[in-house]
Amino acid sequence: MKLIDGKAVAAQIKQEIADEVAAIKEAGGKTPHLAAILIGHDGGSETYVAHKVKACNECGFKSTLIRMDEDTTEEQLLEMVDKLNKDEDVDGFIVQLPLPKHISEQKVIEAIDYRKDVDGFHPVNVGRMSIGLPCFVSATPAGIMELIKRYDIDTKGKHCVVLGRSNIVGKPVATLMSQKATPGNATVTICHSASANLKEMCLQADIIIAALGVPEFLKADMVKEGAVVIDVGTTRVPSETSKTGFRLCGDVKFDEVAPKCSYITPVPGGVGPMTICSLMKNTLLAGKKAIYS
Repeated sequence: MKLIDGKAVAAQIKQEIADEVAAIKEAGGKTPHLAAILIGHDGGSETYVAHKVKACNECGFKSTLIRMDEDTTEEQLLEMVDKLNKDEDVDGFIVQLPLPKHISEQKVIEAIDYRKDVDGFHPVNVGRMSIGLPCFVSATPAGIMELIKRYDIDTKGKHCVVLGRSNIVGKPVATLMSQKATPGNATVTICHSASANLKEMCLQADIIIAALGVPEFLKADMVKEGAVVIDVGTTRVPSETSKTGFRLCGDVKFDEVAPKCSYITPVPGGVGPMTICSLMKNTLLAGKKAIYS
């Protein structure tokens, strides 16, 4: 069993980005600029945004954090999105999700200029990804593909089971795994809450990508010997041994599944660090006008 170290890979990629940004600055080019809009004071969102700002600093980017109150109206948020769309110094920006219930996430996502949509959620980017055109790929699926690539895991002709059909992870990673590319070229099955014979499906899989958000859902009796398991789950569960009173738990029952695997990602330290890293890669691409000129 080999542990896939997302933390180490992310650090390596951030260094590669920082080196490239330094070269851009030295040549008199523009420093990539990422902006983030944060609504309210959700603890998880605060943490994620803080990590993103820190990563920007590590990569040599300019970053701007725009805080808006919990009672911000949809109209006010859309005005701010429009302002960032028109700001020529901002190369890419994100609106941190989830949003308060009185604001339509889809309306906000569609209001973002797809050329600045470094989260890769806009329908234009999702559509371009689905037919294999250059685009901003959403961060978690892009991070998963990068880990598979850097660990030289063979995906061609393999059976990949994706557990979960979310627009942010399940659907896009299934699309990427089935693309005519490397990594890719896999035969992909998407399983979800309405899937029958789920255990049997998983037992056929050479690669399992678990993105259900159900703690320790995937158990040893669902995994065949030598499978590759990518755990996307990050659920906070109570813990008496942690200072914070909780710990991060993946979708995989790690201790019993790991011995059967050829490769497996831990939680934390697997897919998580790669998500922010992928956002940095998209920001660099946006700054260079590498995808949309």
